[in-house]
Amino acid sequence: MHGIPTRCTLVSVIPIRGGGDNARTLLLHRAKAHLHGLWTYAAGHLEAGEKAWQAAVRELAEETGLRPTALYSADQCETYYDVREECIAVVPAFVAYVEADAIVRLDDEHDDHVWLPFPEAIASLPFGGQRTLYAHVHREFVLRPPAPALRMPL
Repeated sequence: MHGIPTRCTLVSVIPIRGGGDNARTLLLHRAKAHLHGLWTYAAGHLEAGEKAWQAAVRELAEETGLRPTALYSADQCETYYDVREECIAVVPAFVAYVEADAIVRLDDEHDDHVWLPFPEAIASLPFGGQRTLYAHVHREFVLRPPAPALRMPL
């Protein structure tokens, strides 16, 4: 049978600091060849034996130095066609609440960062799937309290 394989080897994590009208989310500016010059979010590959939520915590720490005070499943997956791997990529998303005064320490994959209100962040993202995901996170994790069943065990 012919077809396009589906792969789930990546996770993404959307940090939030503050709440309500003061809520901000973090965008990272890509410095490496893949997605060079675009504003995106922290994401990365799962390691052997790692749970998706654990990969989200690790990737957030590696890429930004941030540690979540609470972590939730976003209850959404970004899906897209990956031309490099010839597959449909399914990327589970997580929401990380961080301290309001948390300091970002970028890795070498990124050369800048910015904390933005969600409408500005959504307007800055390059891909429709990312904008849809951020709009969902804004609606379900900023404008209302998240469902307790989505909380991950830190």
